[in-house]
Amino acid sequence: MGNDVREFHFSQDDFNQVRNVLYKVAGIKLADSKDSMVYSRLARRLRALKMNRFSDYLRFLSSNDEEIEHFINGLTTNLTSFFRENHHFEILHNHFVQTKGKQRIWCAASSTGEEPYSIAICAAEAYGTMNPPVEIIATDIDSNVLATASAGVYPLPRVQGIGATRLKQFFHRGVGSNAGKARVVPELRQLITFDKLNLTDAAWPNLPNDFDIIFCRNVMIYFDRPTQMAVLGKLISHLSNNGLYFAGHSESFLNASTLVKPIGKTVYRKVEA
Repeated sequence: MGNDVREFHFSQDDFNQVRNVLYKVAGIKLADSKDSMVYSRLARRLRALKMNRFSDYLRFLSSNDEEIEHFINGLTTNLTSFFRENHHFEILHNHFVQTKGKQRIWCAASSTGEEPYSIAICAAEAYGTMNPPVEIIATDIDSNVLATASAGVYPLPRVQGIGATRLKQFFHRGVGSNAGKARVVPELRQLITFDKLNLTDAAWPNLPNDFDIIFCRNVMIYFDRPTQMAVLGKLISHLSNNGLYFAGHSESFLNASTLVKPIGKTVYRKVEA
């Protein structure tokens, strides 16, 4: 790990310490190949704190709880888009059409909000009302992306892919200083409660145990297998009998047959206890 052209001294031991801390606080396992990503993302914190060496930063991190939040925010990846993995929303739409009564939904890795807003749009379309009978709880480990999600304001290129009809119905186009942006309509924002949550924490306070639907997509891939199974078990314990669990496109739980059974492409139904 050469430092000849790098602004800050960053050794293999520093990288290993970063990996250990991230695994301890977030359950995320970083591959050997992620050293450049770690350097570029944490270098911003060293500049902000006016430090010269990663070893100094790591010492600071070990004694400063507030910095842990910056550390996690810097290293977690938040790749998302509206109606990502569209087949999931087709299944969700059909579920809403066929289901009576209020639906409680947990979006367990909400990132910048595209996923929970896509769920809300899907519900509005399925029920034919801007006030559908759904309650959506959206959580993420990263406080920065939660702030973006709660605001519900996006650059126009981020929302263009949903189509002109949806854009007109579910977004307000920004004017003046907000030109070039779009904001989710208040009716949809009112369906969603955003909150910070670390999936690898021992306890998840204030979460209901009777969600009808849980979306937890493209976050399990960052956990090792024991952590995946532990988190999946806890997630499923918060799902009502026969509830639906939506996983990411590269996540498979075919070997978790005591917890879930597949009913479609990366969609599972809870196995009743």
